[in-house]
Amino acid sequence: MRPSQTLKPAARSIGFGAVPFKARWMLDAERWIRGILVTCTSAGLVLAGDINAASAGSDRAQSDFIAIDGGVLTTGDPEGDANEVERRVKIGAFQLMRHEVTNRAFAEFVEDTGHVTDPERAGAGYVWTGRWRLVEGADWRHPFGPSSDIEGKADHPVIQVSANDAAAFCAHYGWRLPSEEEWEFAARGEDRRRYPWGNTPPEQSTSRPSLANFGTVPCCAADDTDGNLTTAPIGAYPLGAGPFGHLDLAGNVWEWTSSRFPGKPEHVVIRGGGWGNNPYCLRTSYRHGNPDHFGLDMVGFRCAGGDAPGR
Repeated sequence: MRPSQTLKPAARSIGFGAVPFKARWMLDAERWIRGILVTCTSAGLVLAGDINAASAGSDRAQSDFIAIDGGVLTTGDPEGDANEVERRVKIGAFQLMRHEVTNRAFAEFVEDTGHVTDPERAGAGYVWTGRWRLVEGADWRHPFGPSSDIEGKADHPVIQVSANDAAAFCAHYGWRLPSEEEWEFAARGEDRRRYPWGNTPPEQSTSRPSLANFGTVPCCAADDTDGNLTTAPIGAYPLGAGPFGHLDLAGNVWEWTSSRFPGKPEHVVIRGGGWGNNPYCLRTSYRHGNPDHFGLDMVGFRCAGGDAPGR
């Protein structure tokens, strides 16, 4: 069944066992802040221990999937981090949203289902201000804290949603999150490009069009030279399109996948880099992971269609 077809919503429940959700969130947050938190620098990974809903309505961009026939992906980058191991993976046919899921589309999902996100249940989300801070009242409607909102940002990617929330959105429409291998294949194709558009890193320039929405060089602060300080409307950087025509696979927001991070089964892989990262983190092979119930102001998602890998 193709993603563009009308699909019956699928019920989905998310449980966390006997540990109260907010207690689990705060316990994991403490561990994360003390040493697990990882941010990008031009040299690689650095432990950084200190470091009105949009109008509802049909969002055509959200049903715009691009079909990919599949092929053989060579993952990784020999000049990247230790976890960017080169290996050959056969990718089956699948479809992937051209764009990241927007505030408008997520608002429609919430209206239809009554879904309450993990950050809303926890009462807090992570906000980047040169370091990650757990901010009370940060959620998808107030992504940078209770004094912020998404007014005028219907076509910006939704943020402050967890991997659980992203999976619930996709499942409601009969879709799913892409595996990290599918995501990487969509971003680099079979020619092993370092960025979706090719091998040249993006630059912050006022004299030519930008390829992506990203941060300062060197890492890691917001930079509006590319036209947006934080999130940008989806599709605002057409010159940065990937080999199959997907937009914003590098920059704007990181994207949740369905894959668990190697060696950290409680973490879900995110890909693509965000508005506060430098070009090193925007590479198609770069990998990072976060706990599946965390919401952050630099992480969103897009959905995939077709049979999940291994089925």
